[in-house]
Amino acid sequence: MVEGDKIPPLGVRGQKVLIITYYWPSAGGPGVQRWLKFVKYLPDFGIQPIVYVPENPTYPIMDEGLVSEVSDKAIILKKKIFEPYGFASIFSKNKTKKISSGIIPNQRKQSFTEKLFLWIRGNVFIPDARVYWVKPSVKYLEKYIEENQIDTIVTSGPPHSLHLIGMDLKEKTNVKWFADFRDPWTTIGYHNKLKLGNSASRKHKNLESKVLNSADVILVTSATTKKEFEALTTKPIEVITNGFDVEKIEKQTLDEKFSLAHIGSFLSERNPRILWKCLKELIKENADFKKDFELKLIGAVSQEVLDAITEFKLDKYLNNLGYVSHKMAVEQQRKSQVLLLVEIDSEETKSIIPGKLFEYMVSERPIIGIGPEGSDFAEIIQNTNTGVFVKYDEIKKLKSSILSYYEEYKTGKLKSNAIGLQYYSRKNLTEKLSKLLKSQI
Repeated sequence: MVEGDKIPPLGVRGQKVLIITYYWPSAGGPGVQRWLKFVKYLPDFGIQPIVYVPENPTYPIMDEGLVSEVSDKAIILKKKIFEPYGFASIFSKNKTKKISSGIIPNQRKQSFTEKLFLWIRGNVFIPDARVYWVKPSVKYLEKYIEENQIDTIVTSGPPHSLHLIGMDLKEKTNVKWFADFRDPWTTIGYHNKLKLGNSASRKHKNLESKVLNSADVILVTSATTKKEFEALTTKPIEVITNGFDVEKIEKQTLDEKFSLAHIGSFLSERNPRILWKCLKELIKENADFKKDFELKLIGAVSQEVLDAITEFKLDKYLNNLGYVSHKMAVEQQRKSQVLLLVEIDSEETKSIIPGKLFEYMVSERPIIGIGPEGSDFAEIIQNTNTGVFVKYDEIKKLKSSILSYYEEYKTGKLKSNAIGLQYYSRKNLTEKLSKLLKSQI
């Protein structure tokens, strides 16, 4: 890793690509993984990655262990950012941290302060609270692009303010611009929770349209998002999913308990009452299951989820580990008996393919996925033979799946037998990306 304004001779010859991203180590959470791994492998395909990130970001989650994963062939550029969350945290650090990380309380239980923060977030900071980074970044990068003969840039959102940087740089320098959408913009699940007024809603949609019709290539992580964007633009749209990397993790000893583990943020809207009902029934009906069962939650968990677990009398079986490092999260994946993947039951979330799915798939632990009908991640689980997918109205299927895995656990034979995983390796996905980048030269 090299930090500075000039490109030293690092031994990577070929195309230079400027990557503009907000999430970067020492940030934790899923947002950092996609471009951290692309940057790791791009030099293998003759591309020099130059990464532009904020110098003083307000990250809701930190993971210092990821710093060591930054490629030593990457050039890192940094520029200070002004973030309103810093001022808001003076009044309520905990509330602003949760909202900035996507944990939005149930509307019925929101305090006045939370309602106010959400209204400001949706109606004042458009498209998001990093919008004040746009102008200084454009000014700095316009000069850098010209001095260093950069012909290709990538912006990664959310935060979607970064796409505004790309749009301005495209206009001023005529570089080739790839707009990468890790998540959708106006159709993402939390967007309609931001208490948007009519004017703010129109501004979001107008900016989304301008970005989609200005970029040279749109990158998305799911087929459903591609279909949604095809209705808004004629620009080429390519699907490059997230994936898994080779993790240097020692072989883990499986939990003695029949552990069902959810790893990652457990938002209020993801609260799977169908699962809590199934587990309550199984505990009541099966004495052995009651003795062996453990529910593990690893990551930030909303109070609504914890309240529901208590409501269904599952709290005595709960092992709530909170947020842990990425390394420890992977270790917990491989120790757990069954892995839970829960997505919000709505039309807007069909396109969401959580990044942890791909780490789950190589853990050799079976997955129980719960989500809306037509979810893109359901097809991946099915095609790779890594678990089962259950819709929110399939309580019998969910109950029988848990029981089936429990019976295999009792015989010591519980594991997944995955197929076709190599397609989703980070290196293979980066090769696909590199071909797209080179095709625009």
